[in-house]
Amino acid sequence: MKNLRPIDLTFGAVFVCLMAIGANITAWFPILAVPIGGATVPLSLQTFFAILAGLMLGRKLGSLSIFVYLMVGLLGVPVFAQMRAGIWEFISPTGGFLISFVLVAFFVGWIAEQGKKPSIPLYTVAAVIGLIVNYVFGVTYMYIAMNNWLELPISYSIAWSGMIPFLIKDGALSIFAAIFMVQLAKRIAFRWKPAS
Repeated sequence: MKNLRPIDLTFGAVFVCLMAIGANITAWFPILAVPIGGATVPLSLQTFFAILAGLMLGRKLGSLSIFVYLMVGLLGVPVFAQMRAGIWEFISPTGGFLISFVLVAFFVGWIAEQGKKPSIPLYTVAAVIGLIVNYVFGVTYMYIAMNNWLELPISYSIAWSGMIPFLIKDGALSIFAAIFMVQLAKRIAFRWKPAS
């Protein structure tokens, strides 16, 4: 990306940190872990922060920030859920959700950039599209991972049904992200140029 200003790098770095915090929120609030099928699955705020990155930073800087977060974790810094790191997190059944966050920020940012000014309807559409990208990519990847390299056969519908509690939570947070960003945009400068 050309012409990155220090403020752009600062905002990008903030979202790298927010993604790490969102991944490990259950480290501070263990009650947010959900028991599913004998295992405990931690809730996270990563989808919320990926959507917010797209809304606030736009498609380029937003997706770049999330990509940097993934690279930090890939290089061994424990920023993924349950303070994990490394390439194995991308191969795990939830690795598709990690990868999808870059796409979420990009598509949300791209849709938000089409508006002339921040609006709740536009930002809500952007957030919901981001949520759909996140779950379609993540659940499909989980289904493939479990049926192929983990050899734990499940149906595609079972994979989706296990994600319902998380989808409800992330759906509500997506709407909140849209409303929050419209209010925040009144107080901060855009990191991207709205359509004219």
